[in-house]
Amino acid sequence: MRTDIIPFYQQYEQLVSHMDQVFQQMKEKYSECVTCYLGCADCCYALFDLTLIEAMYIHDKFVALDEQQQKQILAKAESVDRQIHVIKRKAFKAAQSGRDQNEIMIDIAREKIGCPLLTEDNQCVLYEHRPITCRIYGLPTAIGDKSHTCGKTNFEEGVTYPTIKMDQIHDRLIKHSMEWTSKIGTRFSKLHEVLVPLSMALITDYDDIYLGLKEPEPDNKGTEQCDR
Repeated sequence: MRTDIIPFYQQYEQLVSHMDQVFQQMKEKYSECVTCYLGCADCCYALFDLTLIEAMYIHDKFVALDEQQQKQILAKAESVDRQIHVIKRKAFKAAQSGRDQNEIMIDIAREKIGCPLLTEDNQCVLYEHRPITCRIYGLPTAIGDKSHTCGKTNFEEGVTYPTIKMDQIHDRLIKHSMEWTSKIGTRFSKLHEVLVPLSMALITDYDDIYLGLKEPEPDNKGTEQCDR
């Protein structure tokens, strides 16, 4: 783990702690609506992306696992990432053809692909370090003007509930990512804006070349590798 990222991980963990408190408060206040329980894996099949700071945090927790676990999870992550690539490519082509963006997002939301960290008995290998999206999945959330609730909960349609604004969480994580990338002096000005699915966060080697701190070595033909 890079030591210069530790203070930013601490900021991230503070946000995680706050969102855990929000979840607990909502669960206590709306106990009949929040039906999450250990062993329920509905949220483990949802597609979402991670900001740089969260992706690196998950990656660092992943590489702390034993080698055999890492190999098994990486094999699943590579398979999952190929499936996600196909879905995103299809969404891109739909957008290029002029299809409504909201319809495209709805189609993506309907896709169900198991998280590579999910075990056969519906347990998360990195449960204590799972992303924020996983932690609040059972609560009402909103992205822009579109709200969402897990289909397994009992929140009633037409009733107003406290709702988590995902855009605000996203903006805060982007801000943390930008502050860190500015501090390390990357040559990639848009690095803090990179979003990746969890599968790609596990696969990626966040080394100095990826972070734009070191030039790639020339390949065997004497030409440099292309930048991102």
